[in-house]
Amino acid sequence: MIICGLKLTHDGAIALIDDGKLIFSYEMEKLNNNGRFSSLSTYYSKQFVSDILGENGYSIDDVDQFVIDGWGDHDSENTSNHDYPPFKTMLPQSEKERFEIELAGYGLLVKDENILERKLFNYPDYNFEYSSYMHTAGHVLSGYCTSPYAKQGEDAYVLAWDGGMFPQVFYVNAKTRKVYNLGTIFHVLGISYAAFATNYKPYNKYNVDDGSVAGKVMAYIALGKCNDEALVEFKRLFEVQEQEIASRPDLKSKELIAYTSKLLSEFVIYGELNDVDGVDMMATFHVFLQDVLLDRLMKLVEKQTDRIPNFCFVGGCALNIKWNSNIRNSGLFNDVWVPPFPNDSGSAIGAACCEMFVTEGRLAIDWDVYSGPFAKEGEFDHENWAKAECSLTDLAQLLHEYDEPVVFLNGRAELGPRALGNRSILAAPVNPSMKEELNRGKNREAYRPVAPICKEDKAMEIFTPGSSDPYMLFDHKVRPEWLDKIPAICHLDGTARLQTVSREGNAQIYDLISAYEALSGVPLLCNTSANFNGKGFFPDVKSVMEWGEVNMIWHDGHIYAKRNSTIFSTSILFKKDLNLA
Repeated sequence: MIICGLKLTHDGAIALIDDGKLIFSYEMEKLNNNGRFSSLSTYYSKQFVSDILGENGYSIDDVDQFVIDGWGDHDSENTSNHDYPPFKTMLPQSEKERFEIELAGYGLLVKDENILERKLFNYPDYNFEYSSYMHTAGHVLSGYCTSPYAKQGEDAYVLAWDGGMFPQVFYVNAKTRKVYNLGTIFHVLGISYAAFATNYKPYNKYNVDDGSVAGKVMAYIALGKCNDEALVEFKRLFEVQEQEIASRPDLKSKELIAYTSKLLSEFVIYGELNDVDGVDMMATFHVFLQDVLLDRLMKLVEKQTDRIPNFCFVGGCALNIKWNSNIRNSGLFNDVWVPPFPNDSGSAIGAACCEMFVTEGRLAIDWDVYSGPFAKEGEFDHENWAKAECSLTDLAQLLHEYDEPVVFLNGRAELGPRALGNRSILAAPVNPSMKEELNRGKNREAYRPVAPICKEDKAMEIFTPGSSDPYMLFDHKVRPEWLDKIPAICHLDGTARLQTVSREGNAQIYDLISAYEALSGVPLLCNTSANFNGKGFFPDVKSVMEWGEVNMIWHDGHIYAKRNSTIFSTSILFKKDLNLA
């Protein structure tokens, strides 16, 4: 069965699964330098979908079922006791005509409610038929169906915690092919992490819906510390509120959501009355949510003695590497799985997985994280840039000799929000000023960390725990003896957002690092995303040239260098360049 999953709203995407294999997933922000969180409905047309399918060897007629991620309207007066109502959106039939389609709801569910309720819609006038599943369902199955548990036919818990939802836990039974809804474990919306920070500098100038805030805060709190007295009071106020909610089972969604704002207000007032510094308040709130999350998971699992303790974490909150590591380090679960696209970037995959799970009974998909759009050269600026053949060994030599970053565009883009080598800016990590140089080029705050990409077989020598982490989703501490050797990747608290790489996972990146290690003795490189500020990954070489913040670009076995750079004027690679004339 060939299933095409669509995410129409922000973080729009299109994904295709053929007989259980993920063929591709294109996020709108990774096409044509679109803005972050771009909607598919903005670009959607029959020709648009046809072109993407055609690029991957398919046509619209090949698709057996289109399936669309659900959504919901927070502000509707008809909001039910447990869920946002179905959402209606517009799709263009032609340049002049648009038609309204209906989606499944968002998925703020009560315990035992069916998360996999399948909505079927048919628009014969437009020759368009599709199914739709709750947004929450897409998160749950994007996590489970890509997990090692699904591949092995094992059960697993799945925690879904997105910006617009409370943390909800489900249990997938592999034998029965059923998803059991175990309910909400507490009542704080995922967006609260960013919303709380907007009460304090430097985030008080940000809109709470700005998707960049949460990631910035996670880095910024290294400048502060948890205030123990405030933490105790946060937990007390929280427990009082949870008891009040428990005593009122008739509360509707909008009323429950309002409790989050009330709780955050009480925390802010406490901080003001007790003169707690803003960055310490943010650090305390981070620890508060981390502690409450683990405590509630422990209480839930203790009651489920007959269930297998495998664990998946999905939703935007699963991008918090410190929470992920805290859960993994607790020993509560046999293993912890977070997909590389836990936020809405994985919703098109999740929608397709829902259809596959419900109609075929298939548990797992065969997938590769490098399933995004292909990298292209684009229009080459011959006047200001030169091009030469460049092997990975040659590139390692350039990185080592010139100590300058390179934009590395390799094959297909990675899925999800993290650059995992194929759309990365790579650099030698041995110079402490490299982090500042990369942050300056990307117009990022100085406190923002630069991630290491390290050979998997060498990671334990440099990091604790240093275990396999190919998707950069857990926290690792740099071992003391390496702190001075690789200062560019060390965060303020001595940790690093490590990505490990094997030859099986990404042969070109692994071989590049191996070549650099042979020259430097260091088996890792700096890695940060290659993109315009506020946009998705660079789709082509032309875009990097327009950006212009680096002197080197590598793509498809070639190096591009600015003609006014030292690299161009001194590297032997360009003395052989036939394009110089």
